[in-house]
This record gives sequence, structure tokens and C-alpha cells, in this order.
Amino acid sequence: MQEFKLSKVPTQGTISNILAKRQQYESMDSTELTSKRQRAVKHPELDNVLANWVLQCQARRVALSGDLIKEKARQFARQLELGERTPEFSNGWLAKFNIRHGFKAQKSYGESGSADLDAIDRNMPTIKEKLQSYSLQDIYNMDGSHKMEPLIIGHAQRPRAFNRKSGEQLSFYYHSNAKAWMTGLIFREWLQKMDQQMQDANRKVLLLLDNAPSHVVRDLPLTNVQVFLFPANTTSKIQPMDAGIIAAFKRRYRRFQLQDAIDRDEQQKADIYKVDQLIAMKWAKAAWNDISSKTIANCFKHTGLFERETQKNEVGSEEQDIENELKDAINQLPISRPMSVHELINPEEEQQVAHEEISDEDLIKLSSSQDQEEEEDGEVMDENPPMSTKEKLNVLHSCISFLDLSNPNHVIAHKVLRNIQFEIRTIEKKQTTLDRYFCKEY
Repeated sequence: MQEFKLSKVPTQGTISNILAKRQQYESMDSTELTSKRQRAVKHPELDNVLANWVLQCQARRVALSGDLIKEKARQFARQLELGERTPEFSNGWLAKFNIRHGFKAQKSYGESGSADLDAIDRNMPTIKEKLQSYSLQDIYNMDGSHKMEPLIIGHAQRPRAFNRKSGEQLSFYYHSNAKAWMTGLIFREWLQKMDQQMQDANRKVLLLLDNAPSHVVRDLPLTNVQVFLFPANTTSKIQPMDAGIIAAFKRRYRRFQLQDAIDRDEQQKADIYKVDQLIAMKWAKAAWNDISSKTIANCFKHTGLFERETQKNEVGSEEQDIENELKDAINQLPISRPMSVHELINPEEEQQVAHEEISDEDLIKLSSSQDQEEEEDGEVMDENPPMSTKEKLNVLHSCISFLDLSNPNHVIAHKVLRNIQFEIRTIEKKQTTLDRYFCKEY
């Protein structure tokens, strides 16, 4: 503490936040570092669009020089209509830009190797050899024991459904841009967050990813995560996410959606499928959390990538049970020609994989400010008036009274409802104690 002139020992959270912003601090000069307020980037939209363009070029293995980056910056500045606010794009500006985003000196890596990596049969031995160098427990989430918080990308920073709150205030890991697309910058932030989590857990892992244009890891100062990008045209066959994990997520999300639609139909709502963004995000988070470690481990096993003996966790019955629930829910809805569960889980519009290169025009849109609330598709669900603690407990009491404890499923529901009762009463007791404390007469 004396060496760094600290008045108190920093918490682990403070240290983690500083390490996560390492590149940002390294790009500052001595004046900025000693300032109480950090100097904001003068042109954040230009900075973001140019950084995403560089990352996209890196994904294509395009050789970039400093002069080329500066010329592209001038072009984007004209498109953004910066006018007199346009920077000079000096070598000093370029150096700070590179440091800020962790870009090192550019050099040619030759032509993209995708043309030679388009056959699974030819590449499988190489992939397996790479995986063999890692113990199974160090191949990230192969056993399903660790799930990152889901990253959700929307169109606006504060959609109407957020009620003027941010995604963080609502306990979501949330980003937004005009297209609601994953970008290189968002991906790098997510990957650095994962690396920090692995540091905190004292683990070093291999992360398997597809080769989407936004998945650019070059120059990132990762210490505990090594990324392995699958060759082009192979992910649909050997990527664990495509081997059943995404399908498991969709089944659970659709279950929430259909259950809600049935409720709204019974309430004679005009649009039984109406849902706002916040509710959809809650469903997505709950669906992801509901996927068991056994399901994830089983999907890894089905890829055929691992010849070593892995623990067999057949969970087909679990997924089949959910499919049966979906079939029953579809049949309860007022639909003359109901779709199949497969069509529900795999709608045609979702079959288009968004791995195309992003145009300059779209890069501009992606980096544009999203401070305004969402204008289109920004409906908010009709809200019921808030319930008092007494009303909540009465509703729960009515539900509990309905249960037949000779039915095993009702026994499970009874336990859950009693736990909710206990939580509500505990919160009420704490609030009452606080109110009494602050209302004391001295």
C-alpha cells in the first residue's frame, strides 16, 4: 500500500475492473492518468466504426498499413459528416487509436485460408490433434459446469419496455446498435470479460468458436483463454452449439412463449403473441439458465471431436419431455392449422446465418448513437397494478390450497410456492425493520 500510496487495500472487484480496462489506461498520457476524470474519446462513433472495420479486415487477413487506416478514417469522417470537427489523423492519433483497441503493427498474413479448409473430413484430424493437447476439463464448458451470462444485443440502449433504465440496472448483460448485430468490438469485450472470469477462477481453458467475421482475437492480451476457431464450412457439423445446445435453448424459450400465449388467450386478449423486449429477455435468460450441464456435455459428445472416453450423459428424455410439452401447448392454442414443433423451433427466417461481411454503410449504422428510445417494435406490455405484500401472500395461499399433495408434481409446486412465500415475508420483515429504525423519535 505504501509503495502505491494507497489509503486502503483495493477490493478484488476494483482490481478486476482495472485489469479489464487495461488497454484503455495504457492509451492515456500522464496528464490523463493523473486526472480525476478520464478524457472521453472525442469522436466515439468514428472510433467505433473504424475499429470494427479494422477487426473485419483482420478476420479476412487483409494487410493494413497505418496510412490505409488513416485514409479509411478520413472516409468514415466524411460519411459521418464531422466537418470542422474532423481530427487531423496524425501519427499520434493513429498510435492512440491502436493502443486503445489493442491493435499492433499490421503485417500481411497472406491470402485467407478458407478455400483450403472447407472439408470436414480433411480437417478433422487436425482439429482432433489440437484438442488432444488439452485435458477434457480444460476444454471450456465441455462438462457444462460453467455458463457465461447471456449477452443480449438489441436495437436501442433503453427501449420503452426498460422504463428508462439501462440493461445493467435490470441485471442484464446488454449491448445495442442499430442492427442488433454482434460486432468485433462487442465480441472482444465479451471475450476479455470471460478471460477475467477464468483468471479469477485460476483456470486456463480452450474456447471453441465458429469463424464469424466478428470473432477476431488477434492482438487481444488474453492470459487464461485460448481461442480455437473452427475452419470455414464446418461449424454446422462439429460446433457444440450447433450440436444441440441452441436447439435446447430454443425449446425452453418457445415453452415460455406458448405458455404466455395460452394465458393471454384465456384472458381474451386481442393479440395473444404480443410480448415486449424486456419480457422476451427475461425468458431468454431463464431458458439459458434452465439448460442442464448434462445437456451441454451430451452435445459436446455428439460432435465426434473427442475420441477419448467422456462421461455419457444421455438426456434425450429431458429434451423429448419439453418437445411433448410444446406439442400440447400448440394444440391448446386457437390455431386451425398448427405448425410442427420442428417448424416452431427452426423457423425459416432463422436459417440465414449472419456471417456475411458488414458493409461500410452498415458499420456506420452499427456505430451510430442509440441514446434514444426505440421507435419501432417498442411496444410495452399492459402492466397490472403493483400488488401489496398481503395481496401476494393471499394469491400464493390460494394456489397452495388448490394443490393435491398426493400428486408428486403438486408436491414440487408446493415446495416452490412455500419458498416464494418465505422470500416475500423475509423482504417485508426487513423493510418493516428499516422503516421503524428511520422513524424513531429521538
